[in-house]
Amino acid sequence: MGTRIVVVGATGSGKTTLACQLAQRLNLPHVELDALHWGPNWTMPPDEEFRQRVDEALSGPRWVTDGNYSKARRIIWQRADCLIWLDYSLPLIWGRLFRRAVRRIRQQEELWGSNRESWRGQFFSRDSLFLFAVTSRRKHHRTYPALLAQPEYAHLQVYHWRSPRETERWLQTLGEG
Repeated sequence: MGTRIVVVGATGSGKTTLACQLAQRLNLPHVELDALHWGPNWTMPPDEEFRQRVDEALSGPRWVTDGNYSKARRIIWQRADCLIWLDYSLPLIWGRLFRRAVRRIRQQEELWGSNRESWRGQFFSRDSLFLFAVTSRRKHHRTYPALLAQPEYAHLQVYHWRSPRETERWLQTLGEG
């Protein structure tokens, strides 16, 4: 297991949850890419500014991060020594997204940049994470195998988990932090 870990996968797959668990068990700082990306009113920084934030946040020798931001992928994946791909089924992801969205909306949970999810935004919008889960999962299946076969990412120790049970079994092998 490395000391610079990136967790990728479709929205709702549990990237942040797993990254937090790994950070705790392995005593690594957790860098949440969404926190670097989202500003107030769901605004995004210019790409170069986001890459600069990622560059600074991941400049240390030890970390775990989560996210699929292609605009910063080269920085993240070249520095990482381990990549974990949570490649779960769409029904599982949608169930998780539904429970998370309802909880966040009901509790008015504050997210990055003081943002909050809404019923309209999550269930009746083109920006819905449910739609994004479908398109991003399909895209990952198309692009990740090819990307991981590129020489510049040959250094990565890759774990490709297709079910939470596989992930949990592997996590148990790491022991308690």
